[in-house]
Amino acid sequence: MKRLILLAVALLAVDSAAAAPTAFINVNVIPMTTETVIAGQTVVVDNGMIVAIGDVDSVPVPEHAKVVDGTDRYLMPGLAEMHAHIPDSGTPNLDRVFSLFVANGVTTVRGMLGRPAHLALRQQLLDGEQFGPRLITSGPSMNGNSVSGPGDAARKVRAQHAAGYDFIKIHPGLSAEEYAAIATVAAELQMPFAGHVPAAVGVEGALSAGMATIDHLDGYIAALMPPNTDRSGGYGGFFDVLLADQVIEANIAAIASRTAAAGTWNVPTESLIEHLVNDVSAADLRNRPEMRYMPQAKVQQWVRAKEQQLDERGFNAAIGARAIEIRRKLILALHKAGAGLLLGSDAPQIFNVPGFSLHHELGFLVAAGLTPFEALQSGTTAAADFLGTNTGVVAVGREADLVLLNENPLLDIGNSRRVHGVMARGTWYSSSALEQRLATFEAQDD
Repeated sequence: MKRLILLAVALLAVDSAAAAPTAFINVNVIPMTTETVIAGQTVVVDNGMIVAIGDVDSVPVPEHAKVVDGTDRYLMPGLAEMHAHIPDSGTPNLDRVFSLFVANGVTTVRGMLGRPAHLALRQQLLDGEQFGPRLITSGPSMNGNSVSGPGDAARKVRAQHAAGYDFIKIHPGLSAEEYAAIATVAAELQMPFAGHVPAAVGVEGALSAGMATIDHLDGYIAALMPPNTDRSGGYGGFFDVLLADQVIEANIAAIASRTAAAGTWNVPTESLIEHLVNDVSAADLRNRPEMRYMPQAKVQQWVRAKEQQLDERGFNAAIGARAIEIRRKLILALHKAGAGLLLGSDAPQIFNVPGFSLHHELGFLVAAGLTPFEALQSGTTAAADFLGTNTGVVAVGREADLVLLNENPLLDIGNSRRVHGVMARGTWYSSSALEQRLATFEAQDD
């Protein structure tokens, strides 16, 4: 297996051109600054930056440049997966996960369960020493088991800030006092904190505390329950899906407006929830073509999770459908209210194969009522704005994280899957080279 991976790396090295400029010729540019396609363009990349864009007849191709034919193809910014789980450095799955991301046009990932090795990995990716997307990483999770009191919470925030993590990850189980200590010190250090909403805090408390992102729409269904509901710990199932039939739907617009006013963004990870509770059978999900790239033991674990959900006390097809309906209405209301949405699927989790799952997520956002352009914004311009990166737009002076598609995704969001090649930090990888890399992971059991 190691020999095959080394062969794929060699193929990518031959196919890429990090030193010489790259010119995309006669390409249709989707800049993502506006909902438009600019036809017949030459886009020149040098030293990892977009240095020229213009009409194919007016922009010269640099001498010795690698030329990529863009005829009848569409060049857009690479996508950001804003809720990912990254294996540790040196583990067999790391190359698998990174290869799957890049092959699907994902050039940035936000790792939501960081570990010390990810700090060095983040720099290795930027320096080109490790193949993969750019990495934004949390520190180790802050949760009811890892934090013992407000003082410990404050110390851990300071330690993670000193270590150089990009943000704090919040998991369930924190007390209101521990959460408040995290929020206070994080604000002092200007370090974002993001993730789950502890039951002791609730969405309103998270908004007041300045939480950077709420992931999975965690806590929103509980916040939409009738005023007399006991919120002290009643069982609501996976992200409260079992409570969906009790939601006061008329209150969705108001909580969306409060979210926008607070400046908190949401990463819905709708694919994670819908794959678990929708009416698509576990067998159909297991048989999706992308499952061949995952260890079969992992896929079988996902099948069991789906089957357990279907058998859960209080769950039925109607409550699953209602949960999906409420969540989609929340997504659309947040968007209409001006609350930021970020593209994320929680890969690799239940039936969410890295990279592939982000295209499912785009489809779910469109199903919720966003246009293809608006859905793509959540993984391009919005992600760059949130992270403060110089990516997310096809424009001169921007870093060259790009994806070349065979069809126009503004007409059909399914076309986001039609990847002809990917440019990650200025290095071009053709679809054939990426496919050869993915082939090394097929039918592996580890």
